[in-house]
Amino acid sequence: MLASGFTAAPVSKYLLFGIVVSSVLVSINDIKYLFHIQLVPHIWPYKQFWRLLLWQSCYINSTELLFAVMTMYHLRIVERMWGSRKFASFLLTAIPPCLLIPPAVLAILRPLTFSILNILPAGPTPLIFALLAQYHATIPTVYKYRVFVSSTSPDAVTFSDKSLVHLLAAQLALSSSPGSIICAASGWIIGVTWRRGLGPDIWTTWRVPEWLAGGKQARSGDFDDLRRRLEGQGSGTGHATGAEGEVRRRGLGGGILDQFRGAF
Repeated sequence: MLASGFTAAPVSKYLLFGIVVSSVLVSINDIKYLFHIQLVPHIWPYKQFWRLLLWQSCYINSTELLFAVMTMYHLRIVERMWGSRKFASFLLTAIPPCLLIPPAVLAILRPLTFSILNILPAGPTPLIFALLAQYHATIPTVYKYRVFVSSTSPDAVTFSDKSLVHLLAAQLALSSSPGSIICAASGWIIGVTWRRGLGPDIWTTWRVPEWLAGGKQARSGDFDDLRRRLEGQGSGTGHATGAEGEVRRRGLGGGILDQFRGAF
């Protein structure tokens, strides 16, 4: 059954809206300069360690915000597969390393690059890439298609329904390079580490309280939705069959459009 929008993904909805609202408020109040990190002079010698807690609370670049929102919208399917409780638990356990590891990596690389690497752009890019690692490993590929380089050449490039998500994430990683590349790589490594259980056991097994994730309400809503579907199944069989046939006839073009309609 196809589900559009943020159906069964409340945590993703609040996270996405929170990123947008915080970024807009920061832009309106003209305080963008408070959220990025420069090792020199912010950390040394000014010792503005509070930036380590705030630098991922918003984006200060409209291009990064656009690609981050589009990527997050597609990643909501991870919450549908895991459930809101596990999804919220992953986000909360991934936030501390996502806040601290990129600045630590930058501090190591800065002297090796003769101070060329010195800035980390604002925004939760590490957290998005940690979530992207879960999407890459958890969500199966629905279909693949090939794009030929030219009409006379047999060479072709193979894509899948997940290629759009990876393309959006790549744009986000390159939007404020080289600092954004450090954020993206750190987030991906954190996500892979979490999935393989390489950290402490409590890091991967801890769960938020069920009431905090709205577990009981979500299950009740799911049961009500299932009951309504079963009640209407008998009277709508013919219409459903026609609709399924129409979906099959849409082909590749319709499948790509479904990415923007929220069908996957």
